[in-house]
Amino acid sequence: MPHGLSDSPALFPSDEAEGAPLRPGRLPSYVADHRARLRERFLGGGADAMPDYELLELLLFRIIPRQDVKPLARRLLEAFGDLPGVLAAAPSRIEAVEGAGPAVALELKVTEAVVHRAARARVMGRPVVSSWSQLLDYCRTRMACRDREQVRVLYLDRKNQLIADEGQGEGTVDHVPLYPREVVRRALELGASALILVHNHPSGDPTPSEADIALTRQVEAAAEALGLALYDHLVIGRGGEVSFRAEGLL
Repeated sequence: MPHGLSDSPALFPSDEAEGAPLRPGRLPSYVADHRARLRERFLGGGADAMPDYELLELLLFRIIPRQDVKPLARRLLEAFGDLPGVLAAAPSRIEAVEGAGPAVALELKVTEAVVHRAARARVMGRPVVSSWSQLLDYCRTRMACRDREQVRVLYLDRKNQLIADEGQGEGTVDHVPLYPREVVRRALELGASALILVHNHPSGDPTPSEADIALTRQVEAAAEALGLALYDHLVIGRGGEVSFRAEGLL
C-alpha cells in the first residue's frame, strides 16, 4: 500500500481513520478532505504554495481537531492583519477572538517563540557585516508587529560578531524608557566593544522621531566616553526599517 498522509502520524495525525463509522464529533467528510488537501499542498510545495489563512489553518488543526477552523483563521487575520500580526498578538487579545481560547493562544505563542529562536540562531556569533540581511530579518520578525514599543540592544565583540541580544523593556504605543548608562554598563559586563540599538514603531512608520534622534545621541555620547562604538540604530515598522547610519544620523 502506498505511504499516505494518514500513515504518517509523526507529521500530521489523521483526523479520522478512513472508513471508520461516524462518531459524535467526527469531522464532516468535506472538512476532513479539505484538511488532507492542505496537508498535501504543504508537503508538496511548502509555505510558498499557501496563503496566510491556510498556514494558520494548519496550525489550528492540531489544537482544534474536530471542527472546521477556517472561520477562526479568517477571524484571527481580520483582527490582527496578517500571520506575523497573529503570532505577535498578546494572549489576552487572541483569546478575545470568537472561537479562540487559552489553548489557541498558547499554541500561537509557542509558534512565535520557535520562529524567533530560529531567526536568532542565524545571526548569533556571526559578524554583522556579512549577515546584515539576516540581522534585519531577525529584527523584523521579532519587532515589526508588536503593538507596544520595545527597545533591544545588540552587543558586538571586537570582531563585530553578535554576542548578546537583550530587551530593555517595553513601553506604551509610542514610548519606551531607555537608560544610556545601563546600556553601556551592560556592554562592559559582556566585554562588548560595540552595540546596535533596535526599536519598533507600532504605528508602522519607521521614520525616526526627534526623541529617537536625541536618545541616540545620548547613547552615542555615553558609549564613546567608555571607548565603545554605537554601530547603528534601527527603527523597525511594518512598512520597513530605517538605519540611522544609512540616513547619516550617526
